[in-house]
Amino acid sequence: MKRAADGLGATRRRILGLAAAACLCAGAARGAGVPPRIVTLAPSATELVYAAGAGDDIVGTVLRSDYPPAALAIPRIGDGIQLSEESILALHPTLVVGWQPSDGTRSLEQRLAPLGVPLIYADPKSLEDIPALIRDLGERLGTRAAAGAAARGLERRIRALRPAAPPPQTVFIEISADPLYTLGHDPLTNDLLARCGGVNPYADGAIAAPQVGVESVLRLNPRVLILSPFGHDTLAVRRAWWSRHGLAAARAGRIYAIDPDLLHRPGPRLVDAAEAICADLRDSR
Repeated sequence: MKRAADGLGATRRRILGLAAAACLCAGAARGAGVPPRIVTLAPSATELVYAAGAGDDIVGTVLRSDYPPAALAIPRIGDGIQLSEESILALHPTLVVGWQPSDGTRSLEQRLAPLGVPLIYADPKSLEDIPALIRDLGERLGTRAAAGAAARGLERRIRALRPAAPPPQTVFIEISADPLYTLGHDPLTNDLLARCGGVNPYADGAIAAPQVGVESVLRLNPRVLILSPFGHDTLAVRRAWWSRHGLAAARAGRIYAIDPDLLHRPGPRLVDAAEAICADLRDSR
């Protein structure tokens, strides 16, 4: 419990730990009758802002921001890796929301700082961090009621997650087939798996998404395999492929597919992914 609380506090500090000038902003502006102008630098950031009740205030986002459907109409300012700083500045944002720091975001921060425009990072490390981020965005953006309602709904669903019966099952998550990649040191996904009665055999690795060999997976012999991208044909093809290579989980039918946008975007729909994976792990028993 203490670890979860510490993680939650760390997330709130990341969202709120800005220079004093950053407080000029969106919530105060809305209170004065001027809506905020938000730029999001990741699809998950877009989904979090919508969940906080401020989606209509997003004036720019990245190419893959496609949920909710209304996000498709937002002007694009880059692909999430390459960002057009000039396009962003031309939108006169009052707040920029990213996912994780990168060379592009650090450069953008330097351009925004003299203008008093904060760039914050929404990088949850546990499922509970997601509703906490939504609440913090609501406070910042002047949408406290909508954000609080969304956060409470997610918290109820997180508390209601039903794990598979013990003991924990090893779960291999395939995020790319050729070359073969999985999830490794990814605290958020590993937290999700633990809540469902699963454990990631690559969780102690040094990187978030390591490339692995087929022989490594066969030696580990995970009880469950979860595939991404999603799709019946992909699931059938990969089940046959792993079966030919001798993976017991595939031969026994303990292989499942999930929409990658649910599993790999650290936003509100990750709770949908958690519900689906918990159901898969219960089924695998």
